[in-house]
Amino acid sequence: MRELTYSEAAVEAVAEEMRRDPKIFYMSTDPIPSLLKEFGGERIRATPIAEAALTGMAIGAAGSGFRPIVDWRQVTFGFVAMDQIVNQASKIHYMFGGQVSFPILYRAAVGGGTQLAAQHSQSPYSMFMNLAGLKMFLPSTPYDMKGLLKTAIRDNNPVISFESNRLMTRKGPVPEDDYTIPLGKADIKREGKDVTVVALAWLVHEAVAAAEELAGEGISIEVVDPRTLAPLDTETIRSSVRKTGRLVIADEAGPTAGFAAEVAAVATEDAATFARLKAPVKRVCALQVPIPYSPILEDYVFPDRQRIIAGIREVLGGKGVRERSVVESR
Repeated sequence: MRELTYSEAAVEAVAEEMRRDPKIFYMSTDPIPSLLKEFGGERIRATPIAEAALTGMAIGAAGSGFRPIVDWRQVTFGFVAMDQIVNQASKIHYMFGGQVSFPILYRAAVGGGTQLAAQHSQSPYSMFMNLAGLKMFLPSTPYDMKGLLKTAIRDNNPVISFESNRLMTRKGPVPEDDYTIPLGKADIKREGKDVTVVALAWLVHEAVAAAEELAGEGISIEVVDPRTLAPLDTETIRSSVRKTGRLVIADEAGPTAGFAAEVAAVATEDAATFARLKAPVKRVCALQVPIPYSPILEDYVFPDRQRIIAGIREVLGGKGVRERSVVESR
């Protein structure tokens, strides 16, 4: 199977959907050259630096029968459109009594690893998860990127595609045939039986690497990639935790009121899942600080595979699987 980068998979998804549906058009302050060449300036709009205007225009266009895509580029630039997102896009279908659909895709890059400093290294998806009326996802592979993006473009609701800065050049297999991935369906990237690690985006790959390292010690790690943040596939997460009895959550965002806190609540508020827990839930997140520009300091702030391994050892009580099995059998 051919391989595409994470960003190439996204461009291919948009191009395929634009060929399929003439009602789709794209707005960005920095248009993608290949899309502009194929579809022209009428459908690929090079816009002023006015994200509030673009975000609001998309709502009006969607309500008029179009299917707009707005590329905020960095999620930072979406903050200047918070009134349009919070008070309009997330609520307008309800406010219209369900009489009109508002199919909009907003795209935004998130996360660190590229030394873009405090403003452009954020992962604030939990701010948007707090809103009713928005769907959102965060792919970890080129395959997931294309499939989820195509689903989002076809959805009749406002959807935010959060896309990892770290993964833009990462390659992976992507089928040439048309395919979609449903929103709200998690993916188990690696099966295991001792500890569940729920990880997002780049940290999915770090979690898999941690699992491979610990496999040599006889520790079996299950890596769950939620893929969709809202709606969240709670059943896959709970089922995995009921199987393993231990949960570590890895997220590039800070821990306070974040995605990791939501997953911890999902696991512990369900009686059947809570009853199977053998250790407290462990969050492995970025430090709750503005992201430094310095590469050394940035690396210090963000979690990685070694911190995931440390979290896993903590929920295992600092023991290896062989020693732990003897203790638990007494």
